[in-house]
Amino acid sequence: MKYFRKTARYNGKKYEATGKTELEALQKLAEKLAAAKRGEDAVGGGMTVDAWYREWKALYKDPKGLTPKSLGMYDEKYRNYIKPRIGHLKLRDVRDVHLQRILNDQAGRSSSHVKKLRMVMQEMFKRARQSRLIPFDPAELLELPVTTTGQRRAITPEERAAILAVAETHRAGLWVLTLLYTGMRPGETAALMWSDVDFEHNEIHVHSARESGTGAIKAPKTAAGVRDIPIHAALLPRLRAAQGEPFSPVFPTRAGKRQDADSLHRLWKNFLRELDIYMGAEVYRNQIVKSVVAPDLTPYCLRHTFCTDLQRAGVPINVAKELMGHADIQTTANIYTHRDQGTLHGGMAILDGTSGGNGGGTQKEA
Repeated sequence: MKYFRKTARYNGKKYEATGKTELEALQKLAEKLAAAKRGEDAVGGGMTVDAWYREWKALYKDPKGLTPKSLGMYDEKYRNYIKPRIGHLKLRDVRDVHLQRILNDQAGRSSSHVKKLRMVMQEMFKRARQSRLIPFDPAELLELPVTTTGQRRAITPEERAAILAVAETHRAGLWVLTLLYTGMRPGETAALMWSDVDFEHNEIHVHSARESGTGAIKAPKTAAGVRDIPIHAALLPRLRAAQGEPFSPVFPTRAGKRQDADSLHRLWKNFLRELDIYMGAEVYRNQIVKSVVAPDLTPYCLRHTFCTDLQRAGVPINVAKELMGHADIQTTANIYTHRDQGTLHGGMAILDGTSGGNGGGTQKEA
């Protein structure tokens, strides 16, 4: 069915109305303009969800100093998922079933996406209730549908051997080895200066990171991100050989500048291509026609590997938490509790005494 839409401005504000006929749309628009002139279009339960979102974001989100990426997340979730379904409804007419249906339609999507979508709806409507625009909060008891959770993984022994080999000659080699031997986040490596590499004390001082979405160099999101990481023996000579001026980036672009998200992405893709060829990819006219590298191999796999290497080496979880820069030890525990056959067999060897230690009461009494 075709709908007619009419718009007009009053005191610098845009008003619009829709109707099944042009006359109906004009009549609705006239009513809105008349209400505006009487001062009856103030914030209230009679405003549309769309109007409330704009008001709510301008009042409670824009002034908070959130990053453009974070603000963009709110707009993306509202514009693509909430507005098409309920943007036209009056705020006071929204019920929990409207919002639950929006969530249920995201079943099978990533857990992160669905949780963020629920968060936007809950923040919007909680504030509306607290401001007494609506008598109850329809988003308060929303339940998440079945979602998928992407799991980062450690690299395999075969991948490790190939990565170490390619890193010997590739221009991204030092960066890749630093990810593997320090567990630093890619954004932290982008901010790393040679003044942060303390050869005297054999430590890398992590105190800043490239902010996702802006490229600005800022302090880590949490205090736990500020940390000192002892330099791995295999990494030390590579760092010494590449040492530059104190206030120059450790991992510069070809132009000598700091890496940004795009340049790091290109650097990794180039390294991945050489890794693919090294591992046996089929190449035709300098193009890879049959890849053998796992599609889920990302720079964060190297950070994950660092954590699992700590676990296999028997490093206490509280120490691993500090080295990883995790604010919550549960984050470290989620990696430490991943199933690893080598760790399981090593634990049993300690228990039964075959590892050379005192097992679980298996040795004979003197």
